[in-house]
Amino acid sequence: MGMPQAAPNWTAAQVRLLPEDGNRYEVVDGELLVTPAPAARHQRALRNLFIPLNDYLTSTGLGEILWSPADIEFDDRTLVQPDLFVLPLVDGRELPNWQDITTLLLAIEVLSPSTARYDRLTKRRLYQHQGVEYWIVDLDARVIERWVPGEDRPQILAERLEWAPPAASEPLVIDLERFFAKLSR
Repeated sequence: MGMPQAAPNWTAAQVRLLPEDGNRYEVVDGELLVTPAPAARHQRALRNLFIPLNDYLTSTGLGEILWSPADIEFDDRTLVQPDLFVLPLVDGRELPNWQDITTLLLAIEVLSPSTARYDRLTKRRLYQHQGVEYWIVDLDARVIERWVPGEDRPQILAERLEWAPPAASEPLVIDLERFFAKLSR
């Protein structure tokens, strides 16, 4: 189970010095978050979201989708590694380095027992503060909690998800019933 570490006031620089031991290390407002490698079902869910998002972004030229490990540093005390995330293109080009990332269009986390508290509370507050749309994928409940910047409550989606980043002429539509059914096989 992921646990916060006792040492307060961790920095992004300190997290980058931690060993590559199979755990995911993140820091949010100085709190160190440590989580183990995800399960296969978790990774399959990410693959099944990545494919339609990548196809949509590639065809529209509105952004780029990537996955963790990645070092998204919002400030010197906050470094996160969202499961999937969408970056805006700058002048139609991909950003060359993690350090060039100053904002995200979308962050996605798939819940697991070791990450649920952080995903729903700590990271949600961070992404809301940063103005980033945030999806929490709950495989057991078969829903996606969609947190839109400026909203106090999530949209709870079980059948269909529509997403359109700024400047999109058409939204991406994901059939959630089919998405969750694929993971049940």
